[in-house]
Amino acid sequence: MSRTWLYADPHFYHEGVCRFTRQDGSALRPWNDADSMSEDMIAWYNQLIHPEDRVYILGDVAMNRKALDRSLPRLMGRKVLVKGNHDIDKLSYYSQYFDDIRSCVVKRGFILTHIPIHPESLSRWVVNVHGHLHANHVRLATGEPDVRYQCVSVEHTNFRPILLDTVLEKCGLSNKKT
Repeated sequence: MSRTWLYADPHFYHEGVCRFTRQDGSALRPWNDADSMSEDMIAWYNQLIHPEDRVYILGDVAMNRKALDRSLPRLMGRKVLVKGNHDIDKLSYYSQYFDDIRSCVVKRGFILTHIPIHPESLSRWVVNVHGHLHANHVRLATGEPDVRYQCVSVEHTNFRPILLDTVLEKCGLSNKKT
């Protein structure tokens, strides 16, 4: 039986992401180099994903074609790209690796995006599942995380894909009719 997964912001083979820090100054990712990071993340991805599984990759796959070519052919599953701000190549280049390419994916009760949508646009959906923020959250004016937004950047998912059903259950939604 096929499953549906989410994965965002892997930044395969991106040296810079290994130097990024959190607001408290700690490392955003626990690797010193992009090769080790990418190899670990590809292995963990493939431990979970089966060839028939669908994976929505919510952007920022890799920073250049060389990194795309090193990583994407090795990833299992039927992949759908929701383009991120760093996915800057022409669609024709990505189409060799993805079954579909979207700016967003709209389902019953939720929307999948790379960058979180504006709160005034969220009224049509219960939740926005997104990437882009890495270890951060969309927050309310009180400073508390806004539960209408679910960030699935790899920093939130232990650097592995997460089941769509797991995210929807956390939000009180069911994936039965999506």
